[in-house]
Amino acid sequence: METFTITQAGEQHARAWAALRSALWPDCSPSQHEADIHDFIAEAAQGRQQVCFLAMRGGSPIGFAEASIRHDYVNGCETSPVGFLEGIYVLEASRRGGVAGALLQSIEAWAGRLGCTELGSDAALDNRRSHAFHHGLGFDETERVVFFRKRIRPQRQGLPT
Repeated sequence: METFTITQAGEQHARAWAALRSALWPDCSPSQHEADIHDFIAEAAQGRQQVCFLAMRGGSPIGFAEASIRHDYVNGCETSPVGFLEGIYVLEASRRGGVAGALLQSIEAWAGRLGCTELGSDAALDNRRSHAFHHGLGFDETERVVFFRKRIRPQRQGLPT
């Protein structure tokens, strides 16, 4: 199997990065992913603590991992700040070759340099494949959560005093 390298993503990777994001999050269009990536890069340049690493093979991206530093409560974590794995994806043909593990190691090193001692992540309750992936890379399940919402009508008048 051909080797791969890990590199920090930049503007020059936006199109390929967007294609990988589209595979992971298909509900968003590639053009919206590209716009989000441009915002991501601009925000990181202005000091927002977030990063994307790409796995490259033969000059082409085969996987990505995005992470941020969260200072608010992260479910199941005991410290703050916490590195948070926002998303990780490896092309089907490149799976089971250590790519995801290498991407995660890059995220862990980045978060550790920023003072984090924990890395959080999440997955949908019914996404057993993601659960197995997380367990396989050393994550411990900490809790299961169901979020709720209730629609309310906007009020046109002032609040009661």
